[in-house]
Amino acid sequence: MNDSVGLVKTEYADFDVELRLESGRLLGPLTIAFERYGQLNAAKDNVILVTHAWTGDAHAAGVHDEEDRKPGWWDNMIGPGKVFDTDKYFVLCSNVIGSCKGSTGPTSIDPKTGRPYRLKFPSLMVRDMVRAQKLLIDHLGITSIHAVVGGSMGAMQAIEWAIHYPEMIRAIVPIAGTGRTSPMAIALNALARQAIFNDPLWKKGNYRPEHPPADGLALARAVGHISFLSDASMWLKFGRRFSVRDGMFDFFGKFEIERYLDYNGGNFVDRFDTNSFLYLAKALDLYDVAWNFDSLSEALDRLNCPSLWFAFTSDWLYTPQQTQEVVDELRRLNKPVDYHLIESDYGHDSFLVEPEKFIPILQTFLAEVPRSA
Repeated sequence: MNDSVGLVKTEYADFDVELRLESGRLLGPLTIAFERYGQLNAAKDNVILVTHAWTGDAHAAGVHDEEDRKPGWWDNMIGPGKVFDTDKYFVLCSNVIGSCKGSTGPTSIDPKTGRPYRLKFPSLMVRDMVRAQKLLIDHLGITSIHAVVGGSMGAMQAIEWAIHYPEMIRAIVPIAGTGRTSPMAIALNALARQAIFNDPLWKKGNYRPEHPPADGLALARAVGHISFLSDASMWLKFGRRFSVRDGMFDFFGKFEIERYLDYNGGNFVDRFDTNSFLYLAKALDLYDVAWNFDSLSEALDRLNCPSLWFAFTSDWLYTPQQTQEVVDELRRLNKPVDYHLIESDYGHDSFLVEPEKFIPILQTFLAEVPRSA
């Protein structure tokens, strides 16, 4: 059995609207980039909405052409016979607004000026991203979603969907998420921001696309990447090995972990816009499920569908304790909730590196989701 969705294409939906953001600003018109896998059934109720993490995109599975060496970011989860079985489900993934991967963001043209928004783009919250996704869902004629599933920032989107559109959502699966961003996570993003701000090529966001603040963005990404790993995974992958290309007593010589961070930072500069990185980082910092509610309890009382939560023992970015805080409150409210703490040494990235550890639980959960919201 061929378990790949094969050749896919990114589609774009345009909306001549002005979306009111949590900040009070209006953003529009909007473009939403998305990909779809599998077939929508006649009842339009077999939809799984996959939500991506910080620097992800709509390309979750398959390849764009035969020469692609790297498939979509969750290709091991989406396809015939996989956990998101495209013989059974219609799987949809859209790019969040604020990104640079096809949806409206800082690199988009501001209709008022005819030039890129850059820092005139309004600040966003995760809730705004979900409101934009709702435009796409309505556009596709979908009124019921089987499940919203996502990791990290994708988990935040899943929670927001269930709270703000409870009539549509039949289940959510937040993976490696949090109900509110911690001071430590905000501090790490602050370091990343300063790395960019201190790069003279940043020019307060007015850099030329062909000459981005590469050093600053690469360093910012390195800060973030460290938070995605764990001490155990770094020992396992790199240990204290010194780079074979350097002399150990060369003042500028580097350990293998340093070379790894350099490599990833350099690659990231080639594929992601600096201002988009900053806007999405700010949205992560601002995330609090209780925003505009009187309490966490009031917010979570709106979450009526079954929810399945996964946290990972070595995740120090969004710790198991942060997931537990939300789960405990849902249990206090007598909501249908299931929680699994997965043993893994791969830190925050565990949900991408070792999905086999939670796939059986996820498959069972999806099969038991009620047919109507």
